[in-house]
Amino acid sequence: MKLATALSERASLQVRLNELQIRLNANAKVQEGDVPAENPVELIAEKDRILDELENLVTRINLTNSKTECDGVTITELISKRDRMKKDVNIMRSFLNNASSKIDRYSKTEILIKSTVDISEYQKKLDVISKELRQIDEKIQELNWTTELI
Repeated sequence: MKLATALSERASLQVRLNELQIRLNANAKVQEGDVPAENPVELIAEKDRILDELENLVTRINLTNSKTECDGVTITELISKRDRMKKDVNIMRSFLNNASSKIDRYSKTEILIKSTVDISEYQKKLDVISKELRQIDEKIQELNWTTELI
């Protein structure tokens, strides 16, 4: 199985668990004399089977990510770098949006509000980081589709 397939299966299992939680909660109580729409004991057993499967799959994904290298860097390291860069891009975009927003003055006597940084300089830096982020993300995707799951 390819790593990408395992990642897709992991996402599917997580969705199924969320749905099971909703179904379990919906069948946790009934009015005296009624029966639940679904048997909670069976739902709990299904939840346990899915959790076991998910645990096994996540372990294999993590082992694969930590042992698969590309240019001397593991997939785990690439994912960490990508996550850091995503956070950096989001923070800087928000900051630059705030720094570049224009504050209208209604008269010359009102206080002038100015940006605290050179917006174009930081925008260029952000563009470089964004490009690197896209390249790392593409590399991770490529590895996901070409790497066999351990």
